Amino acid sequence: MEYSQMIFRGLFITKLSYSLTCFIFFIYFNHSNAQNKILEEINSPVIFKGDERTAYRDPAVLFHNDRFYLFFTLVKNESGKIFSYTACSDSSDLRKWSQVKILTPRDQNLNYCSPGNVIRYDEKWVLCLQTYPRQGYNSGDKVRYGDANSRIFIMKSNDLENWSNPELLKVKGPTISEDKMGRMIDPYLIEDKDEEGKWWCFYKQNGVSMSYTYDFINWNYFGNNESGENVCVLKDENEYTMFHSPSNGIGIKRSYNLKDWNSFGSLITLGQKDWDWAKGRLTAGAVVDLRNIKGIGKYVMFFHGSGPNKETEGDFDKNSSIGIAWSSDLVNWEWPNK
Repeated sequence: MEYSQMIFRGLFITKLSYSLTCFIFFIYFNHSNAQNKILEEINSPVIFKGDERTAYRDPAVLFHNDRFYLFFTLVKNESGKIFSYTACSDSSDLRKWSQVKILTPRDQNLNYCSPGNVIRYDEKWVLCLQTYPRQGYNSGDKVRYGDANSRIFIMKSNDLENWSNPELLKVKGPTISEDKMGRMIDPYLIEDKDEEGKWWCFYKQNGVSMSYTYDFINWNYFGNNESGENVCVLKDENEYTMFHSPSNGIGIKRSYNLKDWNSFGSLITLGQKDWDWAKGRLTAGAVVDLRNIKGIGKYVMFFHGSGPNKETEGDFDKNSSIGIAWSSDLVNWEWPNK
């Protein structure tokens, strides 16, 4: 081969390699942008903003048919009395949300609230939630928490719009009567990672307690572990990842067998130090794994923030807002306008 031909061939290969590199970078860059498009277009970390008469708390989220279904505690000051409800809203883009719909009755003896999550079971949607009785609780009273009659329930739906009446979950076993079950709040349901048809209920009692069932009628108590409240649990290959809420912030634990839990990462407080609306407390993280969903490509966390005062100082039943953040690795977190 002549020297001039060798030079021409070398230049051609070099130019081709450069072009291929640019093309690959272009495809990667645009794919990355497309993956995060929905998240990047959110203009505020606040999804629902509380005020002096309203609190939005305890989010739970379902992503189905390209829509986000958000369930939450709605606390309202109604003519001086404080009522808690389970309510919901939905969205296709995390920016525009449907009108808030209340799902549970107005009754201080019940105060159904703190939805944990929605699962699919026996061809129905199943939402878990709790009661939070605070009879005679009025605006201006010292902050009062749900009494010893707090219990956990499920509601069922065919369409995510119309829900059945709540059904008590006797998670301590069929021989333990309701009055002997003890105070329990913040339920969360998840199918066993190793045994199809075996379902777990996590709930706050002596840390986090766990019970399992095969039919949602007969339950077996499994045990408890040290944890904060508002537990959310994901399955990731051969491991469970638990998100829980201590006095402030959101912690993560991991386990292979539901007995032995190890802490993971650092306490998550996101932008709390700069957010007046969350300076009182940031808590109740509900995480969904949407890494494989086009336009998202991340773990997405919904949470609530109270403030500017601490919840114990009054911003428990008011001035509580639902926020959003996301992450690729559960360690580094992003949010709108970070």
